[in-house]
Amino acid sequence: MTDMTHAMVKGSNVPLDATAVRAVLRWTPGAGVPDVDASALLLGGDGRVRSDEDFVFYNQPRHPSGLVRRLSKKRVAEHLTDTVEADLSSLDPSVDQVVLAASSDGDTFQHVRDLRILLYDAALADSDPLAVFDVKPETGLETAIICGELYRRGEGWKFRAVAQGYPTGLVGLATAFGISVDEAEAAAEPSAEPEPQPQTDPHPAPPAQPPAAQPAYGYPQPAYGYPQQPATQPVAPAYGYPQPAAAAAPAPDPNFRLPPMGPQFVRP
Repeated sequence: MTDMTHAMVKGSNVPLDATAVRAVLRWTPGAGVPDVDASALLLGGDGRVRSDEDFVFYNQPRHPSGLVRRLSKKRVAEHLTDTVEADLSSLDPSVDQVVLAASSDGDTFQHVRDLRILLYDAALADSDPLAVFDVKPETGLETAIICGELYRRGEGWKFRAVAQGYPTGLVGLATAFGISVDEAEAAAEPSAEPEPQPQTDPHPAPPAQPPAAQPAYGYPQPAYGYPQQPATQPVAPAYGYPQPAAAAAPAPDPNFRLPPMGPQFVRP
């Protein structure tokens, strides 16, 4: 890095003079290290994609406009890289942000070593990076991470270091921003059917009680107003405000006894 390279910390931002940028995800491969894929989402002023075409990833590596594209992975010394390029100056005015994300294949980001995003001026072939950000997962259970975002500010663009994780992978991240995901792809593996129970007792067994509801994931609420996965249990309040603790049911009085049976309970 040089004096012209901004070393970013989470939440920091830097203005961009470049009209087109190249965002390079870099990590160190090895035994037990999952593969990493770069992706980008083009968001409107409401923080959501305008259509499914605004999702640039390995199965759709080029936006229809040609202004945002994913390049081939490369090995650079002991590292692997995956790259997204964006021509910011030519993007439609309805595009307010370009989210730069990473997803892991086969394991969580706690097993990904030395994950870093480097931002370059795409017009310069061999320049030093404009900004560098070491992406650290917060819980280690993330399978998708928003590494940073490019966003409009006045007549120009800025880059913000984000590092917000999702435990639901690329599908969960994409749907949070309004991407329609095929149900067959998004569905979890079907659970195995229960084995038949032997009929050893002629009397019917009491009906099984439904399992207790599982608590919602305790992952931190996303920073910068990014959407989080919808909870199936009580919906978490916006902006990460803590929920009030549920009132515990009063314990029964151990000294409580029913009154003696009176004549109104005696059969005639």
